[in-house]
Amino acid sequence: MDYSNILQTVLIYALPVLFAITVHEAAHGYAARHFGDNTAWMLGRITLNPLKHIDPVGTILMPLLLYFATSGAFLFGYAKPVPVRFGNLRNPKRDMIWVALAGPAANLAQALLWGIGFYLLRGAGVNEPFFIKMCQGGILVNVVMFVFNLFPLPPLDGGRILVGLLPYRQAMLVSRVEPWGFFIVMALVVSGVVSALWMQPLMTLTYGLIELLLTPLSLLIS
Repeated sequence: MDYSNILQTVLIYALPVLFAITVHEAAHGYAARHFGDNTAWMLGRITLNPLKHIDPVGTILMPLLLYFATSGAFLFGYAKPVPVRFGNLRNPKRDMIWVALAGPAANLAQALLWGIGFYLLRGAGVNEPFFIKMCQGGILVNVVMFVFNLFPLPPLDGGRILVGLLPYRQAMLVSRVEPWGFFIVMALVVSGVVSALWMQPLMTLTYGLIELLLTPLSLLIS
């Protein structure tokens, strides 16, 4: 195993991953506060301090173990979820959608920012592989988080959005899945279902959207 290559990969992805999870969780907390729930604010979770959002097992240990165990073929991790009391929201069913959307939206915005950074470096004539790969890694990490978190099963953000959109009776049926949702999602991930039927198609669409939005900048620089 090439440990120098592994170390370089970790260094390239460390900053994008920290930003991705920190801004994602802070966005949930900020949206919740905006719509009437101050729980995350009172607990100091609306912050860009990554230490407030890192879960030692889910953010560090699990991804590293999976990386070494699968030689980088399979990675999975999670941050400490921002606490939201949906009953405190002014319109719980409707506002739940916006609170859930805030995290993935923050990741999409970050993917665009890393893309802008990539083109600006190229435009400035900076060809240092480390920084170019960091920008590419930043796009990848945030696109993965954006698409994965929109998977329509609680407790993922997509599941909460689905609950908010469905009529009350159907929403209650979907919300009952939440206690087992994590294990169902993990089983679907390991079996390859999530990758084949959700991640790959939506990531392709998301990359296409980012490329379209960045086309004016790429034309300007080239």
